[in-house]
Amino acid sequence: MTLDRSDLAPLLTRIAQALERLAPPPPPPLRLEGADAFVWEAKEGRLRPVPAVARVELELLRGIDRVADILLDNTRRFANGLPANNALLWGSRGMGKSSLVKAAHAKVNTERPGSLLLIEIHREDLESLPRLLHELGQSGRRCLLFCDDLSFDESETSYKSLKAVLEGGLEGRPANVLFYATSNRRHLMPRKMIDNERADGINPGEAVEEKVSLSDRFGLWLGFHPCNQDTYLAMIEGYAAHHGLAGTAEERRREALEWAQTRGNRSGRVAWQFVQDLAGRQGKALA
Repeated sequence: MTLDRSDLAPLLTRIAQALERLAPPPPPPLRLEGADAFVWEAKEGRLRPVPAVARVELELLRGIDRVADILLDNTRRFANGLPANNALLWGSRGMGKSSLVKAAHAKVNTERPGSLLLIEIHREDLESLPRLLHELGQSGRRCLLFCDDLSFDESETSYKSLKAVLEGGLEGRPANVLFYATSNRRHLMPRKMIDNERADGINPGEAVEEKVSLSDRFGLWLGFHPCNQDTYLAMIEGYAAHHGLAGTAEERRREALEWAQTRGNRSGRVAWQFVQDLAGRQGKALA
């Protein structure tokens, strides 16, 4: 059986319509209203608003005054439309790296309400970063893109796409987007991974440069180091005063030192965990 030309056009139209119904609909444009903070959900291609960010007041972060001033000044400049740098906050765990990013964002938005959005992207979603940046660049809103605990293992190659996005790609980073990341690793790579390249590469110098050049894309390197006993106790006293906890400073000192000894570590995270335990024993809720 042969089809007449007059029968072919309607048939092709029906086939095209059937294929369109099978194809997934295009993702809707990103909505940046209704919140000052969002989480990027790469699979759905959308930004999920975060009504209340889990954060600590900037004034309660102790032992990091200098880096806090630097990051806050950089964030203020960006929110005001002035040049600013991508920032890498690296160093000891539990010393307030991610807390500082969220606190600086909140401080700037308190000074200038609605001036800056905070958008969290998970490390495993970095390959979708070019798509997200394209959408954010068209929005015109000032956006602080935040990736917590950024690091790469030996088998991963997604750091190469991140390098191109931060600096060096054809489009580059949109002027209205700044990238902040936290990591326990200064160069975002395991020390062993860099050393292996130095030892086994045909051209060791070039191999190492290729690995560590990602961290060079960050104009600000802010180091966080283990705190001493006095700073640890000052953190606890700051929290206790802020939340109105009962007891004397001497009682808290004795219990806090014992708490740190059982954890084998002193840090801002350990101090906060002690305060949560203390408030729970006193029957007091923490905001």
